[in-house]
Amino acid sequence: MDSRTQDQAIVAEPLARGERARFFTAAGFDGLDCLEATFRTHRYALHMHETYVVGGIFAGCETWLARGARRYGGPGDLCMVNPEDVHDGEPHGEGFRYRMTYPSVELMQRLASEIAGRPVTETPFFPEPVVHDPETVALFAEAFATLARGGDALAVEELLLRAYGRVLIRHAVIRPAEEATDRIARVTRMMRDRHAEELSLDDLAAEAGLSRHHLIRAFRRELRMTPHAYLLSLRVQAARRRLRAGEAPAEVAAATGFCDQAHLTHAFKARLGVAPGAYRASLHL
Repeated sequence: MDSRTQDQAIVAEPLARGERARFFTAAGFDGLDCLEATFRTHRYALHMHETYVVGGIFAGCETWLARGARRYGGPGDLCMVNPEDVHDGEPHGEGFRYRMTYPSVELMQRLASEIAGRPVTETPFFPEPVVHDPETVALFAEAFATLARGGDALAVEELLLRAYGRVLIRHAVIRPAEEATDRIARVTRMMRDRHAEELSLDDLAAEAGLSRHHLIRAFRRELRMTPHAYLLSLRVQAARRRLRAGEAPAEVAAATGFCDQAHLTHAFKARLGVAPGAYRASLHL
């Protein structure tokens, strides 16, 4: 774990007064990203992750749109976002403080297998985006505190395993991931393969065998976001991987399909809460 401070981490585009956000990784969990943040005015744009998002709210109230409904989370509430679930996020009232982790699908499947005592190849699915579960939230708090003070790896591993185990046992359904229709699935595969290219609606509509108008309607119905918003999320995910590898933001912007570094910065911060330079610095100081 990297114990750098918030001042070291936020090196570009500081957040508003009274806000802070710090990314770090937990060793031994496939490079697990962790975020602790306090937001008073910051608003996330609609986006999705290729990982899960699991963590707890410790103060204040966050509100977000998930699966077509407005959600609210307060102290003791556990938040669970499935991979590719479209969501946003913003303070409700005076702001909120939370701690989030981003476990991969592979990690959650492996942990589910250990819990079940048999191989689990299905994707664990969380039907409820938020539940009141202060006991599990407390485990995440203890794990983050141990990470922050540079606690030994075994203690951190034990705490995170206990937290994820409780999350899976209490709140997950083990079943195949829900997929979009075949036409939209073809389009999303194309966008994943060619996210750095300048794709047009004509390109995407041709892949789906739909008119441009029908493509946008079908895409919004299946994924609750437009093709452009989905493409931006794919580019941010690709940028995040490159920044983790140590590449400079300007190089990352050029390699992932953004017009320039400013475009990358705007999209990245809108979806992850920190600027690309801050994210890279928090992992590579």
